[in-house]
Amino acid sequence: MPRRRKPEVLAPAGNLRGLKTAVDFGADAVYCGGKAFGMRSAPKNLSLADFEEGARYAHDRGARVYVTLNVLPRNAEVEAMREYIGQLKDTGIDAMIVTDIGVMMMAHQIAPCVELHVSTQAGVTNYGAAQALYEFGARRVVLAREMDLQAVRDIRARIPDDMDIECFVHGAMCMAFSGRCLFSNYLTGRDGNHGECAQPCRWKYSIVEEKRPGQYFPIEQTSEGAYLFNSQDMCMLDHIDDLIDSGATSLKIEGRSKSAYYIAAMTNAYKIAVNEYMVQRGFEDASGAVLKPFRDRVIREGDPDYAESIEAAPDAIERDADKAFAGMPGGDMGLEFGGNDPAGSAPASDTEDAAARSAGGARLDDLSYRARSARRKSNTAEEVLPEGWHHAKVRPAEPVTLPDWLLDEPDKVAHRDYSTGFYYPEHKVTQNTDRSAYFRAWMVVGEVLDWTPDEGGRVTLMSRNKIVAGQEIEFLLPGERPFAYTVPAGGFRDADGHWVEAINNPAHVFSMPCPHPVPHNAAIRSRTKKPTLKAE
Repeated sequence: MPRRRKPEVLAPAGNLRGLKTAVDFGADAVYCGGKAFGMRSAPKNLSLADFEEGARYAHDRGARVYVTLNVLPRNAEVEAMREYIGQLKDTGIDAMIVTDIGVMMMAHQIAPCVELHVSTQAGVTNYGAAQALYEFGARRVVLAREMDLQAVRDIRARIPDDMDIECFVHGAMCMAFSGRCLFSNYLTGRDGNHGECAQPCRWKYSIVEEKRPGQYFPIEQTSEGAYLFNSQDMCMLDHIDDLIDSGATSLKIEGRSKSAYYIAAMTNAYKIAVNEYMVQRGFEDASGAVLKPFRDRVIREGDPDYAESIEAAPDAIERDADKAFAGMPGGDMGLEFGGNDPAGSAPASDTEDAAARSAGGARLDDLSYRARSARRKSNTAEEVLPEGWHHAKVRPAEPVTLPDWLLDEPDKVAHRDYSTGFYYPEHKVTQNTDRSAYFRAWMVVGEVLDWTPDEGGRVTLMSRNKIVAGQEIEFLLPGERPFAYTVPAGGFRDADGHWVEAINNPAHVFSMPCPHPVPHNAAIRSRTKKPTLKAE
């Protein structure tokens, strides 16, 4: 596939309708699962015929289709996987997303013209792994969600420019490392690594000590218990410049189990944000015409300003880069870090850990010190970076500013409390211990079937919730700010053309006045009278 000239917005789809919706609302690519071997079994997923139709639909509009084959197959599934890959290669899809190295080699042999992407399930956290996968034939790596922005920079600077880096930007965060979890399998028999996760991390839990039955301990957040593992959702919309500047090639929205409305709204928001980035960074003009070739701001070895960058003062992201995502401040398992004598007879160095020393820990040599120190929150770059290593720098630039209406878009879909995931170690994702439900302040009230300029403009819609005269609604429009509209009185008609007082019968066809042209399948939404906690 030819390389893209700008960052890719990658949207999810659980069925063919979701795929087409994502493309209609600006997705550069869509990832979806088939009827087998994907990491989401709850959605209907796509048949081989769906992939053929979806690929044609996407290609006609300049988009791509990627298929997830990212389960960890068991022995009995290997031959079935081989057969399925052989079927997929003729559907017109553009890439397969894999985890297992055996599946990667199999796909490379059976479908050499289909690009290979390595799933976040592979847990890639360093440039050495990314480079090795590139040599195995992968052309994209989906980084582990636990990586911070500086780690993305460091990987980008040390792998080939024609290897894509895909990063999550929006959606649910798994409580396990890059989704590699046996929790569901253990409690319910439903294998999370085969797309059947029951999400027990969202369940309500209480802690009771064995010899004190009925006595609840302070870890609980309410009298009924706590959602101990219920991580927040990710939202990087307001930080899209930092992520692209750090070398992310593809921006991945999570949500193959989500509704078509969710896909449309979040795809549209991130696509507009990327367009704003391209304009404000000077790569494109407002009409989308190319002004200069796109390139991220990471400084690679061999760049003209590489030597100067080593001596440059760190920016905020680099200053916070060495705060590990796990562990506690201070000591490291009672271990003491000392001088060069592996026998431990040399006096302690200035960098040894006071907490570890006070705990009576054993002394490690410098190599072990550097390895363990890299996982400690209390470290500094000077302590942990061996000679010859330095964090990748980026060329400075003014922040990209997004309009307030765009930054409000993530709050118009059902969501848990938002965070920036692990990208900023000083502002890490936490969990909502008091609830697991989604917060919803807006709801879909209809979907556009048709618009005509007759009678000053009229929209025909499939109703989803009640619409009455005087109600404030919004039409979600691809590539534009939503069209806000106050519903006029006396303009409702049913499917037979009869006048009605209100739209109050879900899943029925109605029409009403609308002066603004709106596209087919555009969602119509309205604020809820009272924000609720409800699943999407």
